[in-house]
Amino acid sequence: MEWTSILAVYFLIWVMTAFIMLPFGVKTADETGEVKIPGQAESAPVNFRPRKLIIRATIIAIVLTTIYVLNFNYGWIGIEVFDILPKQPGAEPT
Repeated sequence: MEWTSILAVYFLIWVMTAFIMLPFGVKTADETGEVKIPGQAESAPVNFRPRKLIIRATIIAIVLTTIYVLNFNYGWIGIEVFDILPKQPGAEPT
């Protein structure tokens, strides 16, 4: 696998991980009991920490990308495992 492909896969996994992790651990002003600023949305987070999100997303993306690349190179899990290919008429069962 080319290093540019690995970088693209890493970037895609990182973005998905970051978006999935966005709502976890964030509290609104109503939940924390803080006073809202006039015009503030009800769902606006009070304790959003982007640095923590970036670090977590980076670590998870590194692990998942490593697993993906190793699976790509060694072929541990392939499409055959899922048995979703249509059966060919007259083909011998495997």
